Amino acid sequence: MASFTVIDARSASEIRVAAQECLDRGLVVAAKWCSELLLSLPSSKRRPMQTTLPLGAFSTSTPARSQSPQPHLTAFSGHSPVATQIISQPGLPITPAPAQHLVTGQPTWESMRTMESAMEREEQDSFQAARSCFETRDFAHVVHLLKDCKSSKAKFLSVYCRFIASERKAQRDWHKLDNNRHQPPLPINRTLGELLELVRDSKDPWLLFLKALLFSRLSRREEAIEAALLSIAGFKWNWSTWTLLASCIGDGEELSSLLQIIPVTSDHPLIQLFQIRTLNELHNPSENELQLCDRLLGSDFFPNSLWIMAMRAHVLYHLHEFGQAEAQFDKILATDPERIDDVDIYSNILYVTDNQLKLSKLAHEFLALDKDRPEVCCLIGNHYSLRSEHEKAVKYFRRATQLDRTYLSAWTLMGHEYVEMKNSHAAIEAYRRAVDVNRKDYRAWYGLGQAYELLSMHHYALHYYQRATALRPYDVRLWQAEGMCYEEIGRLREAIECYKRALITADPHEITLHLKLAKVHRTLEEYAESVAYHRSVVDVCRADGRPIQDYAKSILEIAEFEMKDPNGNLNVARSYLEPLASSNAEDVTRAAELLKEVKAKIQERASEESLADSGDR
Repeated sequence: MASFTVIDARSASEIRVAAQECLDRGLVVAAKWCSELLLSLPSSKRRPMQTTLPLGAFSTSTPARSQSPQPHLTAFSGHSPVATQIISQPGLPITPAPAQHLVTGQPTWESMRTMESAMEREEQDSFQAARSCFETRDFAHVVHLLKDCKSSKAKFLSVYCRFIASERKAQRDWHKLDNNRHQPPLPINRTLGELLELVRDSKDPWLLFLKALLFSRLSRREEAIEAALLSIAGFKWNWSTWTLLASCIGDGEELSSLLQIIPVTSDHPLIQLFQIRTLNELHNPSENELQLCDRLLGSDFFPNSLWIMAMRAHVLYHLHEFGQAEAQFDKILATDPERIDDVDIYSNILYVTDNQLKLSKLAHEFLALDKDRPEVCCLIGNHYSLRSEHEKAVKYFRRATQLDRTYLSAWTLMGHEYVEMKNSHAAIEAYRRAVDVNRKDYRAWYGLGQAYELLSMHHYALHYYQRATALRPYDVRLWQAEGMCYEEIGRLREAIECYKRALITADPHEITLHLKLAKVHRTLEEYAESVAYHRSVVDVCRADGRPIQDYAKSILEIAEFEMKDPNGNLNVARSYLEPLASSNAEDVTRAAELLKEVKAKIQERASEESLADSGDR
């Protein structure tokens, strides 16, 4: 299969078509994404082709992925027949219906598309009126205007409007129970099953997207994935489908398995954009995603894409390369000073780096730009949090959740503020809201652990720390928190295992974990193991040129061990103690006493050895 090496004029036309098709159906976020991606191309590639692409719903040029060996699908499909078909016919488009039509004598795809186009032309006036009502958010009127329309496009807009209206009603009913213990974790939409029946047998890729959306809302994840894959096979540039598919993925391993069965070539930009975004959402990107961003920002793809630049900044943020991430956001805002998307992540970076002046300036600029965007509310909340005005910070984080109930970061950050205010119960409520929105975000689970730890409910805290480490198995901070929890409840063996896991990815210059391990081993009376970690502390500190005060306690531990051990090396003890005894550390008195004792023991041993030698002669 040929490699995807460059975005050309044909690809640009596909993106242009996708932007219009998404806009027609009210998928405004996907339309915006495609339009911005198109504008990021050089003007030479954006010139319309002489032969325009059909505005067809189905793309017969989208090949399925050829992979060897075949992936294991248990995590996604439950051996579903459609998913099996996706990987069992690697050389064919994933459009099962054409073969059926040819066998039964039903219309081919070409004739179906012709009929569809004819219906769209016939219904154009009604559709245009409905589209205008959609813009004014008069969803019930859209459904009324399209009730007699037969085209797939009209059916999509009608069902989509019914879905939006039902979601709004469910949310209103849910908010009526605010501060009521009978309020369910999420709004309950009782019309989803009815809407699903309207699209259950659809083959149109846009209706398949709606089918996937409804399955996802009903928590039927495997069926949602299956419908989304078929939708992508029919029309690959609908970014809403990719976003929905990402929401169904639980971790990096599931993503790796799914990437092998997505019906688009592995080096296609869409696959790579999807991979970058999904791993950012899972807070688990790597250097590989950074390289993918650099490739996609090259001259052959989307050199001016602010969205990809923002994804690159996200990757750097998750890799804790805060300086580079900040520089990337500075470049984005220099290009488009009014770009609100992702400004909340930028504010997180400025918060972490304690850049109060820059964060304050950013907050004032964007507050004047649009105070009713959740990202801006989050930015202002971070601004107040950095100034330790936690009540004001909570006010803006709460405002962000009112604007968007699913805005995960605001719930989590609100929880952090309540922890700072020592209001553990309010923090727990905020973190639980975050978990209800997205159970894949380790930050909310970690926050719950912290909140319960404040309440000295260590068994509860341990449960939530375990959930966090399962989602982010290489995070030093999470393993350290779990280890401290085990220490509190007296399970020291488990604490040791957690601290050792943390050491795997810890900064080689840090000494805290070594000190914790030394302490636990000492408690267990495993003195040799304890001293081994104290030696590591001394070695690290000396290599880094740290002052002797930083490792004085470890020197004393090593010296005392060598002195008490029958086979201990007193000369080693003396070599450790001499620098400390001549320093200005607070342990200098104890070091001097031990040094005097060591020297006496050395002399005593020398005398004993001398007498032994005389006796032998």
